[in-house]
Amino acid sequence: MPADQAIVELVQAGRGQEAFERLLPAYRRRVFGLAYGILRDRAAAEDLAQEVFVKLWQALPRYDGRAQLSTWIYAITRNAAVSALRARRRELSLADEAVAAEVEGVAAPDAAAAEDPALRRAIDRLPEKQRQAITLYYMDERSVEEVADMMGIPANTVKTHLHRARASLAAALGESAKEPA
Repeated sequence: MPADQAIVELVQAGRGQEAFERLLPAYRRRVFGLAYGILRDRAAAEDLAQEVFVKLWQALPRYDGRAQLSTWIYAITRNAAVSALRARRRELSLADEAVAAEVEGVAAPDAAAAEDPALRRAIDRLPEKQRQAITLYYMDERSVEEVADMMGIPANTVKTHLHRARASLAAALGESAKEPA
């Protein structure tokens, strides 16, 4: 991404404030989208996105360029979201029907509003890893290798998640197409 290269050059030149000012609008929606995809709660994803940008601000001077900027940002976001999800699961039991209903009833993010509602529901029902792989690969248009780096898993595992997710989505959408409207 040309914008990423400009941000990296600013970081390397010691101009962290300018780099961050470019990074924030470039990654705001993507960080939120990934956080929402993991947490499944709009308010929690918004809070987490803010926390991630604070972490990025603090860590930006130490960014060494070994990974692509987007991969580095996604890894920080994914790790923070997974940690938040674990903490939340300790606090709440999703076996509680009221909590489960509330989580299921959370509105989709603005980026997903234009999508087919049946597809969005089917994606929401996928297991977490499959949902992340589908989101990063198709919606964020990342390569299998980039998705693997972002999720911290081997590329072949990403391919397996994508294959299983596509099969599940085909089955779910095939069933919903047969249901009367």
